[in-house]
Amino acid sequence: MTDQTAPRYIQASRLGALFNRLVGGITGAGISLKGSRVLAVRGRTSGVWRTVPVNPLTVDGIRYLVAPRGQTQWVRNIRVAGGGELRLGRRTEPITVTELGDAEKPPVIRAYLKAWAWEVGQFFEGLTKDADDDEIAAVAPGFPVFRID
Repeated sequence: MTDQTAPRYIQASRLGALFNRLVGGITGAGISLKGSRVLAVRGRTSGVWRTVPVNPLTVDGIRYLVAPRGQTQWVRNIRVAGGGELRLGRRTEPITVTELGDAEKPPVIRAYLKAWAWEVGQFFEGLTKDADDDEIAAVAPGFPVFRID
């Protein structure tokens, strides 16, 4: 169970940071790994574009971004900016986002686990795609989810 007194944040390990750079480089070169994109968001204090590889997810025709490591820098930045860009090679898609409330998250988190558990499952504290809504709802506050508008 997640400690709800402090925002949940799991810093990338050295191996995780290396993997992110590799996926970001491949995606930045125009090769999507199972739908991956590079998210570019302006820094909330510097205004400088910051980039990170992400796995956009479509559920019932609506696209989402899920933050499996919690309150990361891109989450903090996109909350302030209200959007950013999804990039694949030279293609850039401007986006705006709306953060979901905790009650709206379970079906999105479950679909995210079905699609991406092989890559990010270790960040979901034992949850699987078969977890029930109550199990997901219990940890949902620690997983920011954004609808791409």
